[in-house]
Amino acid sequence: MANETTHRFIAVEGPIGVGKTSLAKRVCTSLGAQAVLEEAAHNPFLERFYRNPRAGALPAQLYFLLQRAQQLAALKQQDLFAQVRVADYLLEKDRLFARVTLDDAEYALYEQLYARLDIQVPKPDLVVYLQAPVDVLLERIARRGVAYEQYIDRGYLERLNQAYARFFHEFDAAPLLIVNAASIDPIANQRDYDELLAAIKRMSRGRLYYNPLRSRAI
Repeated sequence: MANETTHRFIAVEGPIGVGKTSLAKRVCTSLGAQAVLEEAAHNPFLERFYRNPRAGALPAQLYFLLQRAQQLAALKQQDLFAQVRVADYLLEKDRLFARVTLDDAEYALYEQLYARLDIQVPKPDLVVYLQAPVDVLLERIARRGVAYEQYIDRGYLERLNQAYARFFHEFDAAPLLIVNAASIDPIANQRDYDELLAAIKRMSRGRLYYNPLRSRAI
């Protein structure tokens, strides 16, 4: 039987390599939830982008925008209260990545398309933001061994980490659980996972910096 939770739509976010998809999948299993995954490997332009960011940024970003918009629009049309859902992204992350990867002219084109899509997406009632230093992200990317991801460089991850930090510093659209993913391993360590899942279930409002030993609210 699925564990009870008051949340109906949980979004897990964070930079490349931080473990958001693995955590989202594990939470889905625990809660008997439907997974809403961005499936980045399906993007045919992603390898081109990692090999040559300037040449591949725009098509990769537009593909992601259309893919995510279509997926979330379909979700919006469903009954959100029929089942718990856990996503490994927020649509807002698409703009975050676009601002990091595109030049000014490309970003202007991206914004025109974004506005024309008039995307209506379901609002999560909890966001779990996983954060970790760049060295940790690089180590995890290397460990999981996806060939095209090995082209990701430090500078790109540093810009992403900074963009995520700015975004979530101002984020107030849903309760926010901020997790230092460098200090725990909720995928391989059962105790870490159990404690984090309990924190996710308890989280109902505001903003919380999660510490596995002593969580503190602000």
